[in-house]
Amino acid sequence: MAPAPVDLGVTTRIERDTMGDMPVPIDALYGATTQRAVLNFPISGRPIPVEVLRAFGELKRACGEVNGRLGVVPRPISRLVVKACDELIEGLDGRGDRPCEWWLEQFPVDVYQTGSGTSTNMNVNEVVSNLACLAKGSDLGSRDPVHPNDHVNQGQSSNDTFPTAMQVAGAVSLQGDLLPALKILHKGLSRKAKQWDEVVKTGRTHLQDATPMRVGQEFSGFAAQIEESIVRCGRAMTRLAGNLPIGGTAVGTGINTHPDFGAGVAERLSKRLKVDFAEARNHFEAQATRDCVVEASGELKTIAISLSKIANDIRWLGSGPRCGLGELVLPATQPGSSIMPAKVNPVICESVIQVACQVVGHDAAITLGGFGGVGSMLQLNVAMPMMAWSLLDSIKLLANAARILQEKCVKDLEIDRAVVGEYVERSLMNCTCLAPEIGYENAAAIAKEAHARGASIREVALERSGLDEARLDELLDARSMTEPSSGGESGGGSPKKSTKTVRTSG
Repeated sequence: MAPAPVDLGVTTRIERDTMGDMPVPIDALYGATTQRAVLNFPISGRPIPVEVLRAFGELKRACGEVNGRLGVVPRPISRLVVKACDELIEGLDGRGDRPCEWWLEQFPVDVYQTGSGTSTNMNVNEVVSNLACLAKGSDLGSRDPVHPNDHVNQGQSSNDTFPTAMQVAGAVSLQGDLLPALKILHKGLSRKAKQWDEVVKTGRTHLQDATPMRVGQEFSGFAAQIEESIVRCGRAMTRLAGNLPIGGTAVGTGINTHPDFGAGVAERLSKRLKVDFAEARNHFEAQATRDCVVEASGELKTIAISLSKIANDIRWLGSGPRCGLGELVLPATQPGSSIMPAKVNPVICESVIQVACQVVGHDAAITLGGFGGVGSMLQLNVAMPMMAWSLLDSIKLLANAARILQEKCVKDLEIDRAVVGEYVERSLMNCTCLAPEIGYENAAAIAKEAHARGASIREVALERSGLDEARLDELLDARSMTEPSSGGESGGGSPKKSTKTVRTSG
């Protein structure tokens, strides 16, 4: 697709960069380098995520402050950079005089751009420079008194700013979006585990009937999955926040940068964003690889798989309502069919499962982006914009999926106690508790006969086991089957019931 020609009339102004003149939209805050990238990369129409742009605003603000404190940039210029960044951050947050959409239009570069993110770094530099110049009454593009390279980008390279911005954006999004959503879901699942802890149901393995368990135990497993997801979210956040490349400039050596610059920027980001950021211990690793992003994405993939497992199990348990398992009654959220009246589908669960599939896809893209020979090459990774977009989209999708799973499904789940009780009584796997008393083969024979006759284990056992009714009542007590017991030897004496209880999240 050929780039669209730029109108050379009154709707443009002429900007200049090291490659020469370039027409730019007359009111745009960006300049020539950004416009070249717009023309060079008409790929997806998908811009850099706003979370990364906001992180860039915070990063440039911190850099401006530190450069001013270190005397690298004159204090008046430093203050102009900081003020311009504040205006940018407020605009992207929707707190400025103009709508957020207008601010986003100032960052038109496609995700699929130069792999180092140079185009976006320069886009931010040009916007901050022009905001500062306008504040002093200068014209757009004048670079007076604040220059995009000499001042806004002082002590920096795209090679350390873009990876820093993507890590800051990821850590902040994990803390502010995904972590709270997971905590809410964990609380909801734990509440169900406690509420239903005394309800005995049929456990299932291989989609076949297994021994009894309690509904509370089943939901405690779901809650534990999300508890582990919270831990994984924290690990991902720590990995991204604790290894910022800022201060390494082009290849990790820190050329043109004050020795205290990186640590100072990390300190200011920590105070502003309430996340424990730290300069990379080894800048050569931090810039030549995106291993921390690959690792964080792996944690997100595992969280996605946990959400998918929970959603799919709930979908199965709610199947029916009359010709499926039908143990759970899922909230009715919308009509399920355009042809079958009154049909209600597990649409929330399906949405969560689709999110999980997409996050796994993002993880595959991020993994490839981190590969040597694909993204990571010598002293620089050249797949960073794609990796940043995929990481941030995964975080957003998982946060929203966890939130709707709780709000629109888990919160109002109910049990059909009659169905659950009937399944327990009819289950052939109740014979399991007979095996220590009468032997595995005898118990299996009772189960097979019960199945052939359509009878219950209790009925056939009364006829064939040689155990009296009182002993059978003791052995076939469904509640007692949900806790550990010594079991004894096959064909041996009475099993000793353990006093140990099964811990649930409730």
